[in-house]
Amino acid sequence: MSRFSFPLSVLAASLWLAVAGCSGTKFIPEGSKLYTGSTVQVKSDAPIPNESELTTQLEGVIAPKPNSSILGLRPKLYFWHMGVGKEKGLGHWLADKYGEKPVLLAEVDTQRVQDLMRNRLNNNGYFKPTVTSKIVTKDQTASVDYTANVGKPYRIKEIHFPDRDTLLDAAIRATQPGTLLKVGEPYNLQTFINERTRIDAALKNQGYYYFTPDYILFQVDSTLDNEANVYVKVKGTIPPKAARPYVLNRVSLNTDFKLSDTTTNVQPIMYRGYRYYPDESMFRAKAIANAVFLYPDSIYRRRRSDQTLARLMSLGTFKYVDIQYRPARNVPDSAEYGQLNSLVRMTQVPKKSLRAELQMNVSNIFTGPALVVEYRNRSALRGAEQLIVNATASVEQGKGTLSGITSTQYGLDARLLVPRLITPPFDIRLRNSDFQPRTFFNAGYKLVSRTKYFRQDVFNLGYGYSWKTKATNEQQLQPIDLQYNRLSNTEAVFDSILRERPFLARSFRQQFILGSSYTYTYNQQVLDNKRNQIYFSGGIGLSGNLAYLFQSLAGANKTPVGETNPRDAYTLFGQPYSQYTQVNLEFRDYFRVSPDPTSGNKFATRLLIGVGMPYKNSDVLPYLKQYGIGGPNSIRAFNARGLGPGTYRTTDAEQGGFYDQVGDIKLEANVEYRQDLFPYVKGALFVDAGNVWLVNADPSRVTYDENGNPDGLNGQFKFNTFMKQLAVGAGAGIRIDVQFFVIRLDAAYPLVYPYKNVDLSIQNPAYPNDPTRNFIYSKQKPGLDAVKLNIAIGYPF
Repeated sequence: MSRFSFPLSVLAASLWLAVAGCSGTKFIPEGSKLYTGSTVQVKSDAPIPNESELTTQLEGVIAPKPNSSILGLRPKLYFWHMGVGKEKGLGHWLADKYGEKPVLLAEVDTQRVQDLMRNRLNNNGYFKPTVTSKIVTKDQTASVDYTANVGKPYRIKEIHFPDRDTLLDAAIRATQPGTLLKVGEPYNLQTFINERTRIDAALKNQGYYYFTPDYILFQVDSTLDNEANVYVKVKGTIPPKAARPYVLNRVSLNTDFKLSDTTTNVQPIMYRGYRYYPDESMFRAKAIANAVFLYPDSIYRRRRSDQTLARLMSLGTFKYVDIQYRPARNVPDSAEYGQLNSLVRMTQVPKKSLRAELQMNVSNIFTGPALVVEYRNRSALRGAEQLIVNATASVEQGKGTLSGITSTQYGLDARLLVPRLITPPFDIRLRNSDFQPRTFFNAGYKLVSRTKYFRQDVFNLGYGYSWKTKATNEQQLQPIDLQYNRLSNTEAVFDSILRERPFLARSFRQQFILGSSYTYTYNQQVLDNKRNQIYFSGGIGLSGNLAYLFQSLAGANKTPVGETNPRDAYTLFGQPYSQYTQVNLEFRDYFRVSPDPTSGNKFATRLLIGVGMPYKNSDVLPYLKQYGIGGPNSIRAFNARGLGPGTYRTTDAEQGGFYDQVGDIKLEANVEYRQDLFPYVKGALFVDAGNVWLVNADPSRVTYDENGNPDGLNGQFKFNTFMKQLAVGAGAGIRIDVQFFVIRLDAAYPLVYPYKNVDLSIQNPAYPNDPTRNFIYSKQKPGLDAVKLNIAIGYPF
């Protein structure tokens, strides 16, 4: 027995005895009863449709709510008693923070609750129900049992829409195919309310600007035997303006609205029937008009009004947009159609901005500062095109086995976002989407330098399209995604590594990536009130296929591309190009434990699957396209890019300062429970698992069995072994979440290592001619030495 076990058990028993008084009865005034809750039972001689839902509705009207309890104890009531008569001190603080005043039976108004239950039953088609209550007492407590006796629910027999020939009645009658009222369904008040809202929404899209749901009347004939005929009508007295549709007379667009401004004395530009203010110095009228779906002389439709607001805001150039409607003058009340003047007011975001951000990159292998400078022009060509130029610079120092190594990176990239789809000779507008489609062009250069090893230049050029059809759906098609990787200024030690590792040499070789890609994203996180939110992203990337097809059909000759390459390859401008197909899938699920939409207590899960298949012109993916695993946003119990491929493990002697544990296939799964702790502070418990593998075995990366003998897999993926090669880690973390940024601290412990736990001094088969190439597989770190501490910005997923 531990020497602490006795005091702890005594303390636990003392606390339990102290809280035993939390049953609460000792704090009840004499002659009173503590109210402990109520039950509801619905009885009927006939089957009760949706009985559980009906019972839940009846339970919802019960008041007051009893004191909260845990296993029959009421600690909050105990804390309240500790503060009685105290204005300060621990007792007062506990009572104020956690206490709860006793709820007595005398506070329960059973007659009122019964009336509310009868009302809910009527709303669900149970007319003339009886509701009774019974008080059950026990010692100093009391509960109330409610019983509702109902007959058969009334069901809808017939539905009649207006049959008059007025414009309004005809418009209402035209909505009948979409009615929510169904013959044979039970009478339900909420369905009638929803039907009234549905009809109003349909009328709003047919020009009835001044109509409201309150003008719809349902007459229900319930004199039949448990059946009801429903008549949809318009109230007899509604304003004349609500009974007629409206067309748009004048549409004005003000792109530089300020609260202090007025357009009265400004002469507008007339463009396609629009009155455009103030001029075209900032935005060309065509660019704004293309995002407006209100057309002069067209019927008013609320759908088009909402779409106009959404499109203009999604341009990213306005911080505020609204639409005002005013009745046009000199239109008689007797006119069949009314007229509206519309004014679209847009308040601009500053056209140009410059932002600098200083970051600190902290990982298990490199640490150092980074500077990011962003220039943004929100109307670069006067058509709401956004030009974004980013310049980055970072200097990081290696840690551990990379001590003494400096990694520097400099980059410059530009991106132009055009708010329309440029698809000549076609004119594609996506008129039914609330979101502005975009064509993007990008170009960039990045220099990566690692002292004592290499310098790499990466050039990229591309264009593509992005569009959304719904708030949850987004697609991106990039027909051209070109990259050119050039390895230069290599040092002798790195040249030696490349000679010894042909796979690595081929992934780093100077080459073109002639890529195209498509990505589809479905994201329910934009639906804040949804309790279970799903995220899916799936993408496919291709490279080199068209070039290979054309060159092979043309009979072009292949060229040797280096002594380390086992095959000849087609080239472009004297340089080889990569050929592969890559598929990336990501699934996430966020389940909120509490139905309260403001609660941050949730389970978050993620599954990542990535597969890159090199073929024909390549037998390995380019290094920048390969997968790494491990680190703060991956498997947190292991170093960044520190796992795999397969059971392979680099030793200190082999690694020598270069980190190349990457692969062609990736599988990763994460489960995390997130809990609100204090304001702006959240806690988390998590488990991560995964690994990377190669499509083709790499003879230079030898893997071993438990006895230290080569197992022949050499990092290659095999269906019968990959499950045994998953790394698993678990841990806990703290998140400081202040809305606009999150600081994350995680401590993770490795539970399962993919490589073997052996301690052997052996000859590496990859270097049979070098007797100095003996190395040691050290045993896995024990206890607290194996804990990995991660500092990161933002959530891992």
